[in-house]
Amino acid sequence: MRFFLFLLIISNFIFCKEDPILKRTYAPIPYESFRVVVKGKDLYNKELPSKPAIYAAMITSEGEILLELFDRDAPKTVQNFIDLAQGEKETPTPDGKFQKKRFYDGLTFHRIIEGFMIQGGCPRGDGTGGPGYQFEDEINAVWLGLDKVTGEQVPFYDRYIQEVVIRNMAPKSREELESRMQEFDEKYKKVKKLPIIEVLHRIGYRYNEVLKSHKSTRGRIAMANSGPNTNGSQFFINQVDTPHLDGLHTVFGEVVRGIDVIDKIAKLGDKKNISESQSFTPITIRQILVLDRR
Repeated sequence: MRFFLFLLIISNFIFCKEDPILKRTYAPIPYESFRVVVKGKDLYNKELPSKPAIYAAMITSEGEILLELFDRDAPKTVQNFIDLAQGEKETPTPDGKFQKKRFYDGLTFHRIIEGFMIQGGCPRGDGTGGPGYQFEDEINAVWLGLDKVTGEQVPFYDRYIQEVVIRNMAPKSREELESRMQEFDEKYKKVKKLPIIEVLHRIGYRYNEVLKSHKSTRGRIAMANSGPNTNGSQFFINQVDTPHLDGLHTVFGEVVRGIDVIDKIAKLGDKKNISESQSFTPITIRQILVLDRR
């Protein structure tokens, strides 16, 4: 009888032991919000919506885009955008010095993809520049529902699922990875069953459960980045819904007037969409005015 109980305990231990690749690692990070401060008082002679909020009038060479900024839902990101727009931050000059100036004035929309988004905020005009620093994401992935969907349900996160598997396998070369494809496939099927919040957490994304984050939909403005916690000055405005970007970019505002300007800019495209025989005039941000109407 005792021997039978011993075998039962051992078999339960063996078969119930959790698979390491399925072990959950996600935990929220602490977050303390604050009130956004608008230091400058920009002049604006047009009517604003009646809703109390912070607005940003982005005046471009193709028309004006009026944005409502989500100062309660992404305060650090909004504060950064405002301070850059109003010249409250010291940013590097081409000769390596630092100065305070209205950062966005005169910059271009350097990346434009019709049916996707328009991107600006790069001082070099090619997507490689920034303000001389980086700061963290402000995303509540639970609020976005990423704890309730898996890779099987939302296949557009597939590249991140593959990254999790490769990190777990830690091959030393591409050749080694190719020789272990059966193992890759087995683990890939398992990771696809995990919630997306877990998948993204394993590759470095960190989420709070305090803010009320917004989905990446048409007309929303979000920070462009090169991975977790690499925000600077670059941003993009969605021309269409982009659910595949939820959890990857901090959404910090939305267009309340001028969505037609977004469509116009998207249709014009950037220099990559123009043949060598065609002339191209970059689409510029002439000025961003910040208007505190809270």
